Amino acid sequence: MNPPMSSRRDSIKKLCLAGGYLSSQPFMPLFSQESQQKTFRLNYVLSSCMYGTLPLDSILGELSKINASSIDIWPRIHANHREQIDKLGWDKTKELLAQHGTSISVVTRYDLGPLKINKDYEFASYFNAKFMVCGGAGPKNLKGENLKMAIRSFIKKMEPNLHLAREQGIQIAIENHSNNLINSPDSLKWLVDIAHKQKTPIKVALAPYHLESLGLRADSISNLILQLGENIGVFYAWQHGMGCHTVMPKHQELLQMPGRGALDFQKLIQALIKVKFSGLTSIFMHPVPRGIPILPSKHLVTHEIQQARGFLENLY
Repeated sequence: MNPPMSSRRDSIKKLCLAGGYLSSQPFMPLFSQESQQKTFRLNYVLSSCMYGTLPLDSILGELSKINASSIDIWPRIHANHREQIDKLGWDKTKELLAQHGTSISVVTRYDLGPLKINKDYEFASYFNAKFMVCGGAGPKNLKGENLKMAIRSFIKKMEPNLHLAREQGIQIAIENHSNNLINSPDSLKWLVDIAHKQKTPIKVALAPYHLESLGLRADSISNLILQLGENIGVFYAWQHGMGCHTVMPKHQELLQMPGRGALDFQKLIQALIKVKFSGLTSIFMHPVPRGIPILPSKHLVTHEIQQARGFLENLY
């Protein structure tokens, strides 16, 4: 007669322990952190402003090279692809996107601001964009209860726009931007807390660059990612480096890119893995002046983004 299954398992475990194949510690859960890392993938979106004002058709051909599934359309002053699409025509643009096997997933409109972003809902809806990105609006440098009240007031003013966005299937991703109501970690936490309770289509477009400007480092940014969790819709793989407001040698300007500057992206990636981040990731920086490609040629821009992507993917 064969021994009971439990006895056979115990015998096998004792043999394995004796041979050093198993630890005597309790078994780890089947889906460990290691297995999460193996299944985790960043879903890349290309921010069109990385190529300045190069023709949209030319840029779309680069998406597959940087493993981006979709494009983020920027207007002037950072680019002019929103204007290019109006000139080309929406129908023609949709045909062009289909030829390249891609889509518009993000429409960035800092120029309109959150209270007027509804002016481009028709465009975003026509192209089935998932997110529209903008900053916040309201008083700056607030703390505590005053900050909470200002954010509640901001969302109240946004209600008509949010109602229309929900009807169109659009989510509004608010970036934490310098010199803005939505800037600090507390402002982001209050934003998502109030927005979630009111069931609004608000997400966060998280920019480590601006958090570093406030003095935060990788540990603090990672903790913030854990707290924001599924409320992050767009993640900018973008660090402060030496800033983006003054003319400097290109190698210093490029310190904004992942793998070049000092920010420990390993900690940020681990936090994104823990919250099972499924939003969009834009490898990002700002050139000086705005509106030019980050490097002199299309091929150099693509190569730089490829290098940053390789760096990020080696972290997980």
